Amino acid sequence: MQKKQNNYAFIDSQNVNLAIRALEWRLDFKRFRVHLRETYGVSKAFLFIGYIEGNNDLYVSLQEAGFICIFKPTLEYKDGTTKGNCDAELVLQAMMEYPNYDKAVIVTGDGDFYCLAKYLIEREKLEALLIPDKSRFSALLRFKIFRPHLRFMNDLREKLAYKKERPRKDGTL
Repeated sequence: MQKKQNNYAFIDSQNVNLAIRALEWRLDFKRFRVHLRETYGVSKAFLFIGYIEGNNDLYVSLQEAGFICIFKPTLEYKDGTTKGNCDAELVLQAMMEYPNYDKAVIVTGDGDFYCLAKYLIEREKLEALLIPDKSRFSALLRFKIFRPHLRFMNDLREKLAYKKERPRKDGTL
């Protein structure tokens, strides 16, 4: 009998959100959480996200889908943009949890995670580096050391895209 996997996912939500939107689709986070569990044996999925007042329904739905949300306060700039970079939090959480998981799944295309991914590979603790957009991700993550671990979300659009439920002919959902 095979031992049940105990892998953790560390998700850069801003990178995922921007990349998927640029591909002109929306990610169904509930389906994504199931995919992480079924494909990579992810028992805990940490989602790093900037906290914006008024988005509480979103945060509740993410938690109900099975994500552990790690919030960072955001800053609103004079030009109206909001910034809540969570890179340091993701790296710190991955290292704090290091003894608790078998392998990690890092979900981002951001080269700022080069050192974390390399460290995990060197210790045989990286299950996958899941890139939101295979045509647009950091050159730092294209090095030979990462190639066996690269997976891409582009190919998962049909499986993971948010689809509005349409009423049946009788008017019910």
